[in-house]
Amino acid sequence: MRNGLVQLCAWAAATGAAVALSWLGVHAVLAGAASERPTALPLPSPKADGTPFGVTAAPGRPPTTDTPAPPGSPSTTPTTAPTPTAGATAAHAPAGTPTAPPTRKPTTATTSTVKSYPIPGGRVALDIRADNASLVSATPDPGWQMQVWNGDQWMRVDFTKDNQANSVFVSWNGHPPIVETAIR
Repeated sequence: MRNGLVQLCAWAAATGAAVALSWLGVHAVLAGAASERPTALPLPSPKADGTPFGVTAAPGRPPTTDTPAPPGSPSTTPTTAPTPTAGATAAHAPAGTPTAPPTRKPTTATTSTVKSYPIPGGRVALDIRADNASLVSATPDPGWQMQVWNGDQWMRVDFTKDNQANSVFVSWNGHPPIVETAIR
């Protein structure tokens, strides 16, 4: 009986030491991971005409602006300041007042759209512009590996696991970007 009690105490002590050591190791890893700040992904630049992404202006109509109220009457809507002409300097707005960026004619080089392409093995987000494309992010699924190749007029992202390889291809050699997926 005494021999069984000694074995039970030795087993309990070894198990307790193993649990404490494991907890300290996991705690050190998780404490370091919890204090890391996430990094922000780059966002596409705002549209040149000032409208938010996903909103399109009616064709043939310029954006409307509010007009000032006649003298002597109370103003019920906010007014916008006229845009400065060439050679003029813009007055500074009071602190806390949002100011609109100057309106420019949109060009094909400044408009872009971020699109996501989920395939077995991961997800690829691309910033598609009129004449090129750039990688925003490529995230492999658990257990998958990722590899990215860049050329002058093309890009390829592969997700591999065991004998599987799935790819997202994008090319823009003298034409707007074309995105293709290959699932093998």
